Amino acid sequence: MALINTTIKPFTAEAYKGGKFLTVTDADVAGKWAIFFFYPADFTFVCPTELEDLADHYAEFQKLGVEIYSVSTDTHFSHKAWHDSSPAIGKIEYTMLGDPSGLVTNNFDAMRPGVGLADRATFLVDPDGVIQFTETTSEGIGRNAAELLRKVKAAQYVRSHPGEVCPAKWEEGEATLAPSLDLVGKI
Repeated sequence: MALINTTIKPFTAEAYKGGKFLTVTDADVAGKWAIFFFYPADFTFVCPTELEDLADHYAEFQKLGVEIYSVSTDTHFSHKAWHDSSPAIGKIEYTMLGDPSGLVTNNFDAMRPGVGLADRATFLVDPDGVIQFTETTSEGIGRNAAELLRKVKAAQYVRSHPGEVCPAKWEEGEATLAPSLDLVGKI
């Protein structure tokens, strides 16, 4: 199913953040930019490198008004144990959603059929709850938080500048494009 430009579905999940357990729902995401960062499992290999990379860039995402939710089908208890035992995961200040029922993972169509684990998938949700960006990679390919940050800036720019689009490799402050009949065949 194509999820771009669709609204996220209702969910409730238990989470771990800042030394506490909390309940997170779709209502908590409303009116904010959010990244849902799905990964296969706690206590694995590529996953902690990605989650640490996000942790290292978390302050930059926060400056843009973006909240991060990492999600796996592990429990919030497992997230706490991993946070307490791993130096890389111990850096995390963002919310770690537990999804043992698979509700959130299935809502984002990120569940591996017949496996019970999430794909390595990323979703950017705008303040209206609409999915603006999605990326899924295979098991062995880790994601890059700096590139995700660039894409968030592009999505926010396009949202606040109707009629403009960001070309390939666009960086904040660079020229954008205004699609029109005059540009057809000239790029």
